[in-house]
Amino acid sequence: MQILNQYQIEQKIHRLAIEILENNLDSQEIILAGINNNGFRFASMLMESIQSRTDKKLTLARIQLNPAEPVLHPVKIDLAPEYLNHKTIIIIDDVANTGRTIFYACKVLMDVLPEKVEVAVLVDRKHKSFPVKVDYVGLSLATTTLQKKSLKPSAIPSNWKCC
Repeated sequence: MQILNQYQIEQKIHRLAIEILENNLDSQEIILAGINNNGFRFASMLMESIQSRTDKKLTLARIQLNPAEPVLHPVKIDLAPEYLNHKTIIIIDDVANTGRTIFYACKVLMDVLPEKVEVAVLVDRKHKSFPVKVDYVGLSLATTTLQKKSLKPSAIPSNWKCC
């Protein structure tokens, strides 16, 4: 199921890039940490859009976790933990459903002291089961709890290229 078309995704990425820059004017560096494959692809698209608007230092990272069993498998980020200290970190995923994946993605930040941590998603679905606040949202999608369990589409088509 496609929620957004290519044009809509591109528009949302551009708007989110501007919002991220506006809310992080004082940050020396912004780390865009995409969750698994879809979140990393979305983070890459956001980074490209942000870079076209500023010379602020940006770092792209990948957070890897098993969303089906986040406790049984280690959560990893491809940056050294000490590099995350005193940085603005934006955790990025394509879709926020229950909030569980984003909640467990924060595990890699528990042993560091970031400047601040924010969350960006392309599609935010309601009915969170975990205490996750999404700071940057491309599209809010209200669904029933029954639909939430049956519909888990990726917001980004696999063949889509940004900008």
